[in-house]
Amino acid sequence: MTYVIGSPCIDVKDRACVEECPVDCIYEGNRSLYIHPDECVDCGACEPVCPVEAIYYEDDLPGELQPFLADNAAFFEDTLPGQAEPLGSPGGAAPLGVVPTDTPLVAQWPRQDA
Repeated sequence: MTYVIGSPCIDVKDRACVEECPVDCIYEGNRSLYIHPDECVDCGACEPVCPVEAIYYEDDLPGELQPFLADNAAFFEDTLPGQAEPLGSPGGAAPLGVVPTDTPLVAQWPRQDA
């Protein structure tokens, strides 16, 4: 089981969750943040600090955010635009910094910061 970041985070990326995560499993893409499903230890520290309520335990995802469960995993498992290979499991987000791409779902999402 894991926590998932949904559409309210797109174009916001507050990063309060990143600061709270004890295992550094929240990665920053171009327009959104993503939780690595294999690195997340299900502690829940990220959920209450999210100011836009974008983070849910996977079993509690509202219906409209269900596509983001597979989408968070795809950020790590798929070869995304601008990447030569999948990100995989780097073992922590901090050394990577911003990964300058997003999943197709996030990339095509209407801009929320306009």
